[in-house]
Amino acid sequence: MLFGERGIDAPLDELAVRAGVGAGTVYRHFPTRDALVRELYDTAVADLRGFAVEILGADSGWRSVELYLERLASWVAESPYLPAVMRRVAELDPSHRPGAEFAEAIDGLVARAKAEGALREDVTGVDLSVLVDMLGSVGQYGGAYLPYWRRQLTIVLDGLRARPDLTPLPGTGQGFDEFHDMSHAKGPTPARD
Repeated sequence: MLFGERGIDAPLDELAVRAGVGAGTVYRHFPTRDALVRELYDTAVADLRGFAVEILGADSGWRSVELYLERLASWVAESPYLPAVMRRVAELDPSHRPGAEFAEAIDGLVARAKAEGALREDVTGVDLSVLVDMLGSVGQYGGAYLPYWRRQLTIVLDGLRARPDLTPLPGTGQGFDEFHDMSHAKGPTPARD
């Protein structure tokens, strides 16, 4: 919770106090802040692998889309430090890209939902990933808003459903590599023409 409240540069001594351990214990396990941040990142990737089993095993493509948005957005909302962790690891090791392993699976669930006629045809896997970030950003408001975030999830899901009266999405969607680089970048990235 400390990193969620004060950011990933919060004092490690305060982290030790909150964890009920000595500062030496923290530094023995994580000799540098960057080592701790890397462990948080790798733990998050392991969490994603755990979510994948349920999401990809859903009985329909649409249910996979629902679970993807619900599980991941909730996880990001409850862990508001994750975007900063992602950016820091990208600074430390730009070649470390374990999240890329999920691109094919996300594209697959999108294709499955489209084949069922449940998901609008112009939605991409990256669109879903951006929506996870958007929905998860409610975590910045702290725990007070968490009981209400499913309202936004329902609005988003209704907007994703295939139906005849859709307004076409403008432009083409972003690719996974570009999205990864953008979501792991420090600060805003310039828009493409």
